[in-house]
Amino acid sequence: MRVSLYLNRRAGEGKPRPAMRAVVQRVLHAQVTVDAELTGQIAHGLCVFVGVAVDDAELDAAALADKVVGLRIFEDAAGKMNLSLLEVGGALLAVSQFTLLGDVRRGRRPSFTDALEPVRAEALFAAFCQECRQRGAPVETGRFRTQMRVSLENDGPVTILIDTRRAF
Repeated sequence: MRVSLYLNRRAGEGKPRPAMRAVVQRVLHAQVTVDAELTGQIAHGLCVFVGVAVDDAELDAAALADKVVGLRIFEDAAGKMNLSLLEVGGALLAVSQFTLLGDVRRGRRPSFTDALEPVRAEALFAAFCQECRQRGAPVETGRFRTQMRVSLENDGPVTILIDTRRAF
C-alpha cells in the first residue's frame, strides 16, 4: 500500500500545520547507545531522526515510512542516486528527536509547543518503525525519552529533510 504525503493547512491560514518530520542520512554505519548500552546498530543504510508534531496521526507515520523506505538516494551501477533502501539491502536506525519540532523564529531559545506530548509521540514513533518493517526494512531504534548518544558515518554526505505536510 502506498500512502502519499499530504498538505494540511489551518482554516483561514496560509502556513502549514506542524508535521511529523525526519532528517534522513545515508550512512555506512550507525549506532545509538543509552547509558553505555548499545540499543541499536546498523551497517549500510539510513539513520533517521524523527520528530512527532501535535497534529500527527497514524496516517502521518505511514506516509513518512513510505517516503523513507522508498527514497531513491543510493547509487546504482552508473553512479546515480536511483536505488532505495530495500534495493540495496540496507537497514534503518530510527531515533526519536522531539527537537526537530523546535521553533526558533522568535528569540534564541527554541519553543517546542509543536512537539506532541511524549506518550502519544512514542506511540506514533513506534507506528513509524512498524510501518517501515512492514515495508520490508530492518529497523533498529534508540530508546524513547532517554539521553542517547548517536554515532554515524555519513555516506556522501547525503542528508534529506522530510515533512509530512510538505513544508519543505
